[in-house]
Amino acid sequence: MITKSLEEYLKTMYILKKQNGNIRVTDIANKMSCTKPSVNKALNNLKEEKLVNYEVYGQIELTEQGEELAKKILEVYDIVYLFLREVLGLDEEEAKKEAENIKSVITDNTINKLAKYVHNVLGLSNLNCNYDINQEKCRSCVKRTVKKKKI
Repeated sequence: MITKSLEEYLKTMYILKKQNGNIRVTDIANKMSCTKPSVNKALNNLKEEKLVNYEVYGQIELTEQGEELAKKILEVYDIVYLFLREVLGLDEEEAKKEAENIKSVITDNTINKLAKYVHNVLGLSNLNCNYDINQEKCRSCVKRTVKKKKI
């Protein structure tokens, strides 16, 4: 389990990778409004957790495990934010702040149930399947996709 601070670094690196195709210490520091030494310390901690591959002054890469965790962090935030904003009616700034706080303490079981509820209430999709936050797609939807491709 990593700290909330390290989650933010991981999430920022994932976003930078998607936006720029690469991840640099300077870009992380600018995006997070922190110092380069702080970024280097975080990178070393994430490296110890096997979430990034990094050598000082070298290329920064998310490991497969790091990328999966970053996606999960973003998805949990989105689900909680949608619930607070669209279901409870919180204003945008309050919903963002609360979602940021809640995402790091909510359990997988609770987020799975919250995701099903939010998706059903908002009519986004029907997750009355074996939805699992730890999978990129829900298990039943993956099974359906695989069956369709075989036909």
